Amino acid sequence: MGRRIRLGVNIDHVATVRNARRTFEPDPVHAAVIADLAGADQITLHVREDRRHVNERDLKLIKELIHSRVNLEMAVTEEMLQIATSVRPHQVTLVPERREEVTTEGGLDVKGQLERVHAAVERLKGAGIVVNLFIDPEEEQVRAAAEVGADAVELHTGRYAEAFAAGNEGEVQEELERLKRAAKLAKELGLRVYAGHGLTYKNVKPIAEIPEIEELNIGHSIVANAVLLGLKEAVEKMIKLING
Repeated sequence: MGRRIRLGVNIDHVATVRNARRTFEPDPVHAAVIADLAGADQITLHVREDRRHVNERDLKLIKELIHSRVNLEMAVTEEMLQIATSVRPHQVTLVPERREEVTTEGGLDVKGQLERVHAAVERLKGAGIVVNLFIDPEEEQVRAAAEVGADAVELHTGRYAEAFAAGNEGEVQEELERLKRAAKLAKELGLRVYAGHGLTYKNVKPIAEIPEIEELNIGHSIVANAVLLGLKEAVEKMIKLING
């Protein structure tokens, strides 16, 4: 049997649906438990400044209830560092964050803020948390991640995913080569190598075949497919209930 890549399931968009009605369902904690039971190696969630997706309650309950790892995506802010060092998820992924963005639009500029990121990495590692940096597949960012003492890097696959969706085969191959070079360098520098952003059932295979990559974090595509593939069962259940 060949190597096995870990899957981190991002449950943020279950919370998006919940928050659209400012209600209690669907509960991302329930989604995390189901994903855990289905074989996910990790539950990923992004507590944002504006709490548009998950919140501290979700994070704490998921940390208590599931058996797989918890990966907290967060900005490099004092508030988030306090939350992380209090709850102590297994892993923290430091990401850039802008209030107006729909989803994370690019990698963290580690090179441009070495001291700030280094201080955050040291603080998190001091709390016994594995630290991952979400970066663009660029040599300078990979080297900066190693310099600040990160345990791992998650390579941003957004440009690859956009090129794939547009059917631009030339750009797809170009982005794949960038990702391969960055993954190889990261591994050589002693970093664990992950990847994520915009990955779907259609485009994930070439990324999974990059030998250095050991973990993929995927959210929206899994949640979107769950809405459709799980709808039949949900409708049948409701029909049975109302016709008691």
